[in-house]
Amino acid sequence: MEFLKKHSALLVLGAIIAISSFYLGFNSGEKSLSIPVVDVDNKTEGQPINVDFAPFWKAWNLLNEKYVSASTTIEKVGNQEKIWGAIKGLANSLDDPYTVFFPPVESSLFEADVRGNFEGVGMEVIAQDNTITVIAPLKNSPSAKAGILAGDKIIKIGDKTTSNLSTEDAVQLIRGPKGTSVTLTIFRSGVKEPFEIKVIRDVIDIPTISTEELPEGIFVIELYNFSAQSPNLFRSALREFILSGNNKLIIDLRGNPGGYLEAAIDMASWFLPASRVVVREDFGPSKDEKVYRSKGYDVFNDNLKLVILVDGGSASASEILAGALVEHGKAVLVGEKTFGKGSVQELINITSDTSLKVTVARWLTPNGLSISQNGIMPEHLVKYTLADRETGRDPQFKKAVEILTK
Repeated sequence: MEFLKKHSALLVLGAIIAISSFYLGFNSGEKSLSIPVVDVDNKTEGQPINVDFAPFWKAWNLLNEKYVSASTTIEKVGNQEKIWGAIKGLANSLDDPYTVFFPPVESSLFEADVRGNFEGVGMEVIAQDNTITVIAPLKNSPSAKAGILAGDKIIKIGDKTTSNLSTEDAVQLIRGPKGTSVTLTIFRSGVKEPFEIKVIRDVIDIPTISTEELPEGIFVIELYNFSAQSPNLFRSALREFILSGNNKLIIDLRGNPGGYLEAAIDMASWFLPASRVVVREDFGPSKDEKVYRSKGYDVFNDNLKLVILVDGGSASASEILAGALVEHGKAVLVGEKTFGKGSVQELINITSDTSLKVTVARWLTPNGLSISQNGIMPEHLVKYTLADRETGRDPQFKKAVEILTK
């Protein structure tokens, strides 16, 4: 899940969920969908010292003097567009997929996504290692129904290769209105050759939670995202679990790209005493870290047996919840290493119609593990192969049941 800030920690669902044309935000204190921005005055303070800008201006003047477009149909690029390109290159030089400059058109699209436009293919992607990687398809979304899997590499969108695309560029190519289609060329681990998947865009209906009681006396809560409604729905699911009389619980976070930080903290609080650390926000050596703690609902005794399922599609708030409960000894983790999305972004207005999304902090587990650097590694590492999917087997779920019933 991707985190945005406005003075306090705000977070947005996943890396860039705008492929479904949808962004979720924000944590405590921010209960509505709004654009978290900080204005920047047009001042010259803070200009770098001992930096030689002569090469930049030489290149600027040479381009103005010598450049001729190879096509007579391409409009001339104005000076302001060159400035936007220069700032975009400056942001790209940090090699951080979450730090992005939005020129006017892209900034307008980003703001529209934050406000919520629910048409698209319904998956989260990120530009990573010179390709577009699927974090997770949303449950029952067009992408999930078409067969897109977490970890898939999108090497072409239509006829366009993705090797040099940013996340936002890919989003604009994949997004579109209901009923239209997009063809994605996929490279998948375990499959020898790339293959195409055609996805029909639709209105995205994002589920939140489902429950199931198994014959073995095991209660299952499958959580699909950390939305604003998730804490109340999770509380209702836990009540259902308690009334079932069972003491064995599986929380399935596989393919859950995250969401509100506040939702993760609230959910962790049902299992942790007051003041136990849920997650740490690390701003680097120049600032003190901020610690988010349990609210102390702590309704379960030591008889609770809890297994959390995770995989490469578990990101952001999923990693925060799983990391907190595992490190405090409340849960056993089963599955595969999580995605590793543990950074905080701030959206800043550069001008009235442009903005810069910049990484300003990192999320750490209670014990100080960097989520972005390491992800969360399960105690019981269990693969879920393509053969398993095709035959309907779920070895990860089977392992969870085994742990709870032995």
